[in-house]
Amino acid sequence: MLLKGKKALILGVANERSIAWAMAQVFKQEGAEIALTYSGDAIKKRVVPLSEELGCKIVLPCDVGSDEEIKQLFIDLKKHWDNFDILIHSIGYANKEELSGSFLNTTREGFRVALDISAYSLIGLVKEAQHMMNPGGSVLTLSYLGSVKVVQNYNIMGVAKAALESSVRYLAWELGSKNIRCNAISAGPVKTLAASGVRGFRSLLDSVGQMSALKRNITAEEVAKSGLYFVSDLASGVTGEIHYVDAGFNTAALRLPETTQS
Repeated sequence: MLLKGKKALILGVANERSIAWAMAQVFKQEGAEIALTYSGDAIKKRVVPLSEELGCKIVLPCDVGSDEEIKQLFIDLKKHWDNFDILIHSIGYANKEELSGSFLNTTREGFRVALDISAYSLIGLVKEAQHMMNPGGSVLTLSYLGSVKVVQNYNIMGVAKAALESSVRYLAWELGSKNIRCNAISAGPVKTLAASGVRGFRSLLDSVGQMSALKRNITAEEVAKSGLYFVSDLASGVTGEIHYVDAGFNTAALRLPETTQS
């Protein structure tokens, strides 16, 4: 098993459709011990039953918008683990009204919230986590193509994901001397709770399924399997990378109508 004896802290499980949940399942199958977090009572009601299904004994609160709660997370985690190996950051948030219409209507507060929760939270978590992470450890976050290409209605989340990807590169250099790696997976659209907030998401999903190289959409499990590679020793020499798991969609520039003749 690729993760036998490893401990993984996973943030971002919201329900059974979450990419973070798919990672928790795959990592558990490969021998990892799992700790999960939740933010708020509504998410806790979903996460606790999932943790029981997985046999996960550590479920801790953490609102990543609070430095105090981030610090408390690792104080609480220390009561269970002296150290750990894997940190999964599968978190992104923007106010729903920012995810439709004109990008020019982005509000100052909407900008602040999206960048804080979706990008700064990774930095804040790593700052506290590094002291508990074993050499050879791995930090992995989730991004999206909207960070480098314009995706209609993704708006401020695209800017936040661009900041997240840049943070991955800077963190990779900061953590390198500790032999801790930091990477990101840029996943294709998946039907998650977060994705449902983007206006026109169903049309986006259909379009990507038609235009991708594999002529389909990807699954959360496929993202999780790539995540397994990044957090395992198979990727011991890989850091600062943004890896696409989107059925090849990111390689496309233009698709001609089926009736077009050469």
